[in-house]
Amino acid sequence: MREHLGFLKVSSAVVKIAAWIFLSLGTLGTILIFLGRMPGKKVLDGMLNLAAAVFLFFFFYIIAKIADLLIKIINEIKKE
Repeated sequence: MREHLGFLKVSSAVVKIAAWIFLSLGTLGTILIFLGRMPGKKVLDGMLNLAAAVFLFFFFYIIAKIADLLIKIINEIKKE
């Protein structure tokens, strides 16, 4: 199990970065929709965009936290 620690650490960091990217791009897109910069989009589209971005952020962030928890569990098993 120790050979997977490096992969878990890297994948956790990558997934956290992806989560923040989804949130920031979703928020930016929502702001642009609310300001009327995207023709053909309504306010409801902006709200749905924001809801999807927030959902994806929490989904990916929870996955990264699970990977962090696995790292801690593996390190605790190693100590014994």
